[in-house]
Amino acid sequence: MASAQQLIGLVKSHAEGDEARFFDLAMQLAAAEDQKGHVRLAEQLRAWADAGKAPEAGSKSQPTLLAAPRGELGELVGASYPATRLSSLILPAPLHDELRHLVVESRHRERLEARGLHPRRRVLLSGPPGTGKTMTASALAGEIKYPMFTVLLHGLITKYFGETASKLRTIFDAIRTTRGVYLFDEIDALAGARTRGDDVGEARRVLNSFLQFLEEDPGPSIIVATTNVPELLDSAILRRFDLVLRYELPDQDAIVETVQRRLGGFQTTRVSWAQIAKAGVGLSTADLVRATEDAARRAVLSGKEAISTPVLLDAFDRRRTLQLIGNTDGSARQTSPARARRGRSEKLPARPRAGRPATE
Repeated sequence: MASAQQLIGLVKSHAEGDEARFFDLAMQLAAAEDQKGHVRLAEQLRAWADAGKAPEAGSKSQPTLLAAPRGELGELVGASYPATRLSSLILPAPLHDELRHLVVESRHRERLEARGLHPRRRVLLSGPPGTGKTMTASALAGEIKYPMFTVLLHGLITKYFGETASKLRTIFDAIRTTRGVYLFDEIDALAGARTRGDDVGEARRVLNSFLQFLEEDPGPSIIVATTNVPELLDSAILRRFDLVLRYELPDQDAIVETVQRRLGGFQTTRVSWAQIAKAGVGLSTADLVRATEDAARRAVLSGKEAISTPVLLDAFDRRRTLQLIGNTDGSARQTSPARARRGRSEKLPARPRAGRPATE
């Protein structure tokens, strides 16, 4: 245990606002506990001391650059240090509010823990591809100044009995000891419903292990999972998350905002935004960004500073064609380019109203 002098030094440095001294003492305590064989306690002390370390005055707040994961962990996660912010996302107001509050909770977790409360640390993002789920994880990491660790499912899931669960254990050990935002992208492969006809015993064991690990305290880290097909998830998985948010295809206002943001620096006085809003219905945010960039590239290579409505509509048409090529059954987003131009959005499949977060 810590000596009386060490405890006094900790409290005194905290009261005087001496962050450097406080951090040094905390790390000394962690080293002492490590030498005594109290490995778990030492890891927790280091994690919390590192998470609470304030940036130097006058410097830009940056995430602490951690060494890239090595060994087995290096084959399971990829590390990055996002600069994305929540302001970069184009989302309905209710989603923005939930995400902003999540950041505030993480920044002020000590105040919450002093009252027996904890910030929400397990988040599930559900919705169609290209609607901003992965970018949201990057924005959370950027706002909180945490590194982002993306779980590489191709390295995690194996055909050998018990190996996937063992690798999951390695990842969740890292979650507790190394602060960060941990992204489980397209979690369906891990958390599929146990009632599916193609289920096998090993898949059930992996899911049960995953559910058990989710119950554990992740420390200062945040776990973000995404799914494109929520109906495939086992119902038990939803209860393990503190927050479940539904993402949907952008409405007409979001379509216009997405295109306008990406065309900053170009002249857009000749663009009919009403036509663009109608033509973009059914495209995801990622589709809109790529189509707009395509139109911008063609303008630049043609020596033009202005973007016109036909150029954008043609770019939308090309994007829809690519969607149909990638869709094997031909059933998704079948609206033709001509109909999109005329704004006949009544022929599109009905979509739920955007922007309603759901908490479990």
